[in-house]
Amino acid sequence: MCGITGIFQLDGKSVTHEVLQKMTDALAHRGPDGQGIFYHQNVGFGHRRLSILDVSDKGAQPMHSADRQWVVVFNGCIYNFKSLREELIQKGHRFQSTSDTEVITEGLSCAGPDFLKRFDGMFAIAAWHFKTKTLYLSRDRFGVKPLYYYFDGNVLLFGSEIKAILAHPSYSIGINHSALNEYFTFQNLFRYHTLFQGIYLLPAANTLAIQTNTRSLDHQAWWDYNFADTDEQMEFEEAKLETERLLQNAVNRQMVSDVPLGSYLSGGMDSGAITALACKQVPRLTTFTCGFDMSSVTGVEANYDERRDAELMANHFKTEHYEQVINAGDLSWSLPRVVWHLEDLRVGMSYPNYYISRLASKFVKVCLQGTGGDELYGGYPWRYYRVFQSINRQDYFDQYYGFWQRLVPEEQKFQLFDSSICPNIDFEGPRQAFERVFLFNNSLRYDSPEQHIQNSLYFEIKTFLAGLLLVGDKLSMANGLEERFPFLDNALVDFAQKIPVRHKLADLEKLKKLDEDVFGNKKQLYKEFKDGKNVLRKALEDFIPERIINRPKQGFSAPDESWYRGENAQYIRELLLNRKSASAAFIRKDYVSRIVDEHLHHRINHRLLIWSLMNFEWWCRIFLNNERP
Repeated sequence: MCGITGIFQLDGKSVTHEVLQKMTDALAHRGPDGQGIFYHQNVGFGHRRLSILDVSDKGAQPMHSADRQWVVVFNGCIYNFKSLREELIQKGHRFQSTSDTEVITEGLSCAGPDFLKRFDGMFAIAAWHFKTKTLYLSRDRFGVKPLYYYFDGNVLLFGSEIKAILAHPSYSIGINHSALNEYFTFQNLFRYHTLFQGIYLLPAANTLAIQTNTRSLDHQAWWDYNFADTDEQMEFEEAKLETERLLQNAVNRQMVSDVPLGSYLSGGMDSGAITALACKQVPRLTTFTCGFDMSSVTGVEANYDERRDAELMANHFKTEHYEQVINAGDLSWSLPRVVWHLEDLRVGMSYPNYYISRLASKFVKVCLQGTGGDELYGGYPWRYYRVFQSINRQDYFDQYYGFWQRLVPEEQKFQLFDSSICPNIDFEGPRQAFERVFLFNNSLRYDSPEQHIQNSLYFEIKTFLAGLLLVGDKLSMANGLEERFPFLDNALVDFAQKIPVRHKLADLEKLKKLDEDVFGNKKQLYKEFKDGKNVLRKALEDFIPERIINRPKQGFSAPDESWYRGENAQYIRELLLNRKSASAAFIRKDYVSRIVDEHLHHRINHRLLIWSLMNFEWWCRIFLNNERP
């Protein structure tokens, strides 16, 4: 786990040590254990190291292949590197280290860029081939590790984080209005652009190649999810037993480490499963939970604190358990730091992620995560059931798009954005971005309830999970911590996609037969169904206490609806309604004032939108006005 950055001057200019050093220094938090620099004529790589495998100098980067034809910088972990290493040894390759990085360099030397497709792991890789003078950038199947790039025709810049690109004199900050519109529609970005004009996120399972003599970007997408090719003959018992076996294998694979390793333990089933299986390998595993001060919390948020269930599991598994308790006042201190590290604003209230990774980093360098189980095994049935009876593709798109407009509906966009930027915004863009996610995969069909749910699984794993992974990477690496995701294991993902929908959603057949006229409001009805991840629950019955197995789904979120109306109300007013607010050039103050007023007076719960408005205000202060947290 590290931070990588680099420069490719296609105009032939030489890369300078000074500029490359500045770009590398911008990623120092990602790699507190050391740094490395390589530059040769018009290409240069920078690396910040967080030592996980082979912590000796032999594992340092940038790393050259034995034949000196390749040089690589790499962020992540290749879980199957030992088997690939043995295969390369049989072909005559010799190794000087026990790191997974050297497997990348020798694999490239042996088979070229196609070798990258064989990795089971999380990675962002930059590789330079001396003979062909080609730069390759590649990202893992699931998009766990981020990689950004900027290309103006003369220079290509890349980095694990955008701030490395900002350190280069060729880039001048400008705001991408289309991305701004998309963010305030979905609280996420479905395309691969960012709020920074001209800076893009390399798609997952994608390799970009560029040569000096072509000056064009060649993208190769080499893998995608496929929930449409289910094995309808699969019995429930087979799905259960194979899920159990593959998850155990995935946990075992991802525990490879030469430094201390722990696990998050939220109180839910997914992190509980990971902890249960990891404890078989590490007695007295170190676990971490984040809870909330509930003294001023009311309503549904009163159940948001998961410490009691986490403590139950910690006692059950005999882990060495640590807790972080967040209170309302922790928002104002952490928010500018969170935005500085996020850069690329995504998904919901993420400051608890910052605090829990900060706690874990005091004890371990690697932490297992339960993320991915919901998206693979159907953990959000109340979302799928909104659209499972759609009559065709267009009906499905209309209904699901309506749900994913999480922040500002289309009819309010002219009230939200300042009139000066409206001419620069494509107001049809969000709908097009939404549909493009589906149209990328030509295997999707829209003819049955099962197909509609499969399509929803595909969409959410490509967008919502992608956002969660991006946030997880930025906020864990802000604290020099590597997170790993056993549910995102190649073999487990391949199998989970083949499991029929009826095994994941226990009440699907019953719901298909319901007479909506009898049951009234179908949306309210669908909210009551909590039958997701059925086969996963059954697979884990022997590992997790019954109370946890049958516990309703609970997201990892602070009780901000209550806190925004209480202790944080004054902070929100001062931040968003200040006459000198940095975001006022883009967002209308009267609209923000109305949103804040409606929330504080209990008329509408605007916690998601208020969070996003506060994030954008700090984004403008930090990246446009150069105000450092």
